Amino acid sequence: MSGTKRSGTSMWMQVLAAAGVPILGRAFPRNWARTLREANPEGFYESLLRQGVYYRTNPHPTTGEYFLPDQVEGYAVKVFVPGVVRSERAYIRRLVANVRAWRDYAASMARLHALEDRAMAEAAARSAEAEPSPSEPVRFPPVFEWWMENFALVRDISLRRYPARLQAYDRVVDAPAQILGPALEWLGVPDIDAGLAAVRPELRTQVDSELALEAAPELPLEPRHARVFDELYAAIHDGAALDGALLSTLNQTNRELLPRLRQVQAKVAAYQVRVSRANPRRAEAVAGLPECSSGAGPLTDP
Repeated sequence: MSGTKRSGTSMWMQVLAAAGVPILGRAFPRNWARTLREANPEGFYESLLRQGVYYRTNPHPTTGEYFLPDQVEGYAVKVFVPGVVRSERAYIRRLVANVRAWRDYAASMARLHALEDRAMAEAAARSAEAEPSPSEPVRFPPVFEWWMENFALVRDISLRRYPARLQAYDRVVDAPAQILGPALEWLGVPDIDAGLAAVRPELRTQVDSELALEAAPELPLEPRHARVFDELYAAIHDGAALDGALLSTLNQTNRELLPRLRQVQAKVAAYQVRVSRANPRRAEAVAGLPECSSGAGPLTDP
């Protein structure tokens, strides 16, 4: 299962678990049940493999445990988009990826960042040796993060040609039987009805993000690029083929955005280095939270 953060990946993992699929990952890793349950009360179902199934995660860096592709046949695992791109092709048997409208994604990420900041502030308050952060957090603008990851996923699928289904978060939540049913059948899960029953639309946190973004600071996005973002989501929402003229438009848009993306990526990386050097405790706290900045996301020019 893949997608960007805050795109319904946890909902999908909950569905697969309810449908009887064995899961690689825990509902609440580390201390997330205390710090981040508000963001996802039914659980995240994550593991080290969210970073990808590749040489840094398999074998496990601590235990040395190594698994072959046939040893995990039939298991479900959440792997965020940068991790999918890193993963060895042999481990990608079937991929389902949720895509959320970029405005909803940006609003949801802002909410998650606020929860993370609160958790880190509380951790600092509990530590007598806590030192202040060297500066305010430097993060990727969520709209750019959305583009980087979804473009990378579309490109990776087109290049490596593994079986994949891209699904719009809105359609999954609004019509689970219509959308989830065929996907679960495609995946061959044991109990489709139990999986469908696990969908809880009331847990959705963003229902009118257009208005939320209008009240937010000015977006770092030109209108013509926003239109391309909308076109990409609309194609996925409508189940249209991602080829021909649309792929050409996506490639051109990525070329135009690359200089800005690389500039922001460098600033995020520099900030993370400053945090690690100035306050190791804060760095450890950050390591205990979900990855929210795609600083390691692919920046490619096809």
